Amino acid sequence: MSTMRILVAEDEITFRHMLKTFLTKWGYQVVVVSDGLEAWKILQEEDRPRLAILDWMMPSMDGVEICRAIRERKSDPYLYLLLLTSRDQKQDVVEGIEAGADDYLIKPFDPRELRARIHAGERIIELEDRLIRAQEALRELATHDSLTGLLNRRACLDSLLAELDRGRRAGNPVCIVMADIDHFKRVNDAHGHLIGDEVLCEVARRMQSSLRRYDTIGRFGGEEFLLVLPGCSLEEGVKLAERICHLVRSEPAKAQNKSIDVSISLGVAVANQPVPGDLEVLLGSADAALYRAKEAGRNRVEFSANLPSPSSGTPD
Repeated sequence: MSTMRILVAEDEITFRHMLKTFLTKWGYQVVVVSDGLEAWKILQEEDRPRLAILDWMMPSMDGVEICRAIRERKSDPYLYLLLLTSRDQKQDVVEGIEAGADDYLIKPFDPRELRARIHAGERIIELEDRLIRAQEALRELATHDSLTGLLNRRACLDSLLAELDRGRRAGNPVCIVMADIDHFKRVNDAHGHLIGDEVLCEVARRMQSSLRRYDTIGRFGGEEFLLVLPGCSLEEGVKLAERICHLVRSEPAKAQNKSIDVSISLGVAVANQPVPGDLEVLLGSADAALYRAKEAGRNRVEFSANLPSPSSGTPD
């Protein structure tokens, strides 16, 4: 039993009734209209049917016009369009296909042929859906860290660049936080890399749970993370970093029936307006603050109050 929704746009009551009867019998959910303009409106809705049977001649807007309008919009996901026509001349068929119809059926139609054409449409839609899922999976692999599920270094930097550009246009600050798990090598040495990976993922989850929905977090490398906080002042960024620091150390990480104490060090920097042009300056400032946090005993937050100019080097 199919759960696919099919739009039937047919102004002749006899054919409209026949189509609805057959399609309902075959298990499809059928949306029926008798006007081309009404069909066009439905096919623009977010939850529109994926397959449409369109009569060539209809009031307000004919089937060929609908096909052409849909293909010009490049609808996503793909809509499969079956044109229903009493015209059987070759040039008419060519016109319909060139307008964007995927297939056509000549009236009066054989129900078995109708069902076969619909099955062909279902296969095309399923292939399209598989292709989209494959593309999404490849995009996920290209932009996300396979262990933690966070953005990878490249994608995180792309996000930071986009937020700096947006902040520059809107006149808003962009805060970043560099975070590093303290003594992570000891965890790997004492418990093995599999447990170390679980600890890494648990720390990532705790940090991510503290962020706003429009903040970004990524695995910057090894046990180091980058947080991008758009519209966030230095003071707000430090407060958030302190909450994260407390959350991570608040209870041991659980990994394979082991409880492992874990903490992180964090360095905070902010790009106020005007935003400096050198991305490395902002990253270097946060990294320097992180280094100071580690030098001061770890398990703490440090910040860089002022960004240096691109020529002044790394802060002390």
